[in-house]
Amino acid sequence: MPLSQKSLETGSGAKAYQEFRQYLERVCGIELGANKAYLVSSRLSEIVRQQNMTSLQALVDRLKLGRDLTLQKLIVDAMTTNETQWFRDGYPFEKLKKMLEPSLAKNTISPLRIWSAACSSGQEPYSIAMVLSELKASWPALNRPIQIVATDISDQMLGIAKKGVYNTLAIRRGLPVARLNRFFKEVDNGHMEISADVRKMVSFERKNLLDSFVSMGQFDLIFCRNVLIYFTPENKADIIRRMAAQIKPNGYFVPGSSESLTDFDDMLTMQNLVPGIVYQKK
Repeated sequence: MPLSQKSLETGSGAKAYQEFRQYLERVCGIELGANKAYLVSSRLSEIVRQQNMTSLQALVDRLKLGRDLTLQKLIVDAMTTNETQWFRDGYPFEKLKKMLEPSLAKNTISPLRIWSAACSSGQEPYSIAMVLSELKASWPALNRPIQIVATDISDQMLGIAKKGVYNTLAIRRGLPVARLNRFFKEVDNGHMEISADVRKMVSFERKNLLDSFVSMGQFDLIFCRNVLIYFTPENKADIIRRMAAQIKPNGYFVPGSSESLTDFDDMLTMQNLVPGIVYQKK
């Protein structure tokens, strides 16, 4: 096995592993620890075999040429962590109305814009859309266009998200029965498909968080949860600052429940929305 963990921890294999770590951080920002050779072995062995290569060094050498974008996307898909669930941690969705009140208090017909960054297979943006669908009936201020922009670097995950069809295992991860009954219908093989009304509230696109966000416009709310933990401190700080610049005044930034932001007091103010912390744009 050319990509066994042991082969990547010594000699030329260890050198190739270090080069791959540098490559991965450069192209998508992911910081791969020095002790994660097992992860590369388990996730890339099949790709190396399919590409008729005999070593990680051969893979790195081809990637460095920058000519095979299909291969690059395969590698990024394989190395990204796609842990997700419906209504993760609860409070960001339970407090959605409170976070949107400053934007909706303005007398304007401009669209309400929400960005779900690193959306994986779509559970987070669809969770947001379901909550907004429920709120519309009793909240007249929501009678305006709603744009939920969901982005991810993985084409594979975006393909799943755009279809809006999930297997039993995915459905069981955090989706309440009442919302399952209201917003989904059963399709082939026991899979469940989210309703067209919810799906049309969300647009999906590929976005590398190292790239510029300027063309995306301004947002009332940005969810960027449980992804920046995979970035270097420098890249994390850069991404947060650039995201904060895309938030409208009094809008909100929502990180993961275990993530805290420091050194951004000039742009963001911490708000305790018990039991979780969010950050409001100054």
